[in-house]
Amino acid sequence: MPWWENRFLSVHNNVLHLEGRPATELAREYGTPLFVYGRNQLRENYRKLLRLLQGQSSREARLCYAMKANSHPELLSVLFEEGAWIDAVSPGEVAIARNAGFPAGRILFTGTSLSLEDLEKVLCHNDVLVNIDAAAQLELMHSAREQWFKHKTVRVAVRMNPGIGKGFSPKATTAGAMAEDGTPIKFGIEPDLTPAVFHRAADLGFVPIGLHQHLGSGWSDQDLDTTKQAVDIMVSMASELRAQGLSLEFLDFGGGFGPRYTDAQRPFPLKDYISHIHHAIQTARLNLKAVALEPGKYLAGDAGVLLFKVEYTKTSFGNLFACVNTGTFNSVPRPAIYNEARHTIVHCSRIRSDDCQPITIAGNLCETGDVFATNAILPVPERGDILALLCAGAYGRSMASTYNARAIPKEIVL
Repeated sequence: MPWWENRFLSVHNNVLHLEGRPATELAREYGTPLFVYGRNQLRENYRKLLRLLQGQSSREARLCYAMKANSHPELLSVLFEEGAWIDAVSPGEVAIARNAGFPAGRILFTGTSLSLEDLEKVLCHNDVLVNIDAAAQLELMHSAREQWFKHKTVRVAVRMNPGIGKGFSPKATTAGAMAEDGTPIKFGIEPDLTPAVFHRAADLGFVPIGLHQHLGSGWSDQDLDTTKQAVDIMVSMASELRAQGLSLEFLDFGGGFGPRYTDAQRPFPLKDYISHIHHAIQTARLNLKAVALEPGKYLAGDAGVLLFKVEYTKTSFGNLFACVNTGTFNSVPRPAIYNEARHTIVHCSRIRSDDCQPITIAGNLCETGDVFATNAILPVPERGDILALLCAGAYGRSMASTYNARAIPKEIVL
């Protein structure tokens, strides 16, 4: 049994099936390249995580779906039915969530480098909860409210940068002073400045009710100690705010954990992490209404695949290539953007084979970095064979572009 089999992906007679249908059949029917999503896998992932977060606590468990991972309307519909919140990072995402039926009261808006016009478009939706990313943003939001929505009640939270971050790549680290490559981290407010921002929000007539953090994306099992340390920093700050007379409704510990992309990847110990969150809150005796997490690719990643067709193979200087009919930037940009990003690729009609070889999966763009996988161990495909890039349900279509005037793949939901 392959390590990646789940509710959505299965193998029958050595052929990949998606929701019980042969992947090659779907490729023939709809054409390639093609994103295929499984609504039942998304639902299963949501319920599994919700059970973990609920635990034995009487507090409300909020799963705020990071919509930038995948905003397909049918997937949003599943999450709406399940009771999810939305984590939106732009006015456009707020509008998409509202059009999908999410009430404004179940939308958390966490923007950065915001304009006055951005804030107007967000505040026009009554009851959206707004995360404050900078002291200057708070002043700008006050100006927007005074100009267009005078005396409107706006609930806010503060995004605190705990001073430590963790991501699978420096480009995916969202907290701390600098990423490992020396890039200064632009997100959040330093702990020493956080209480002042809370008090200023209250002075300006906003209603501060939450504290938020986000360390980065793509945690592995080795990151547990760092993430637990960040939890302790958050809970300590919440206790300090309480001592200063500020009452918090919720703590939001962000995201960072994701699905398993490769056999070699060791999953993040999510159960231990969530247990530590509950224990820290209980020890500090915080009277919270809710605890929130912001899963994106954890929910949607393994609920999607990308199917593409091999146009031909070639050998160059000893390197064997399978040349396929889409490009990374047009479909799943992660391998081209992040050096550390890996996706498992399988031959849809020969999952297991004795004649596998190292083969590089090359896209059809005029870019050296347009490679889906380097030296993937696969049966050598023939022209017309269908390959599947797994775990493509998150940060695939949502990051895709029409670079080189190439089309973005079609999408279907099973």
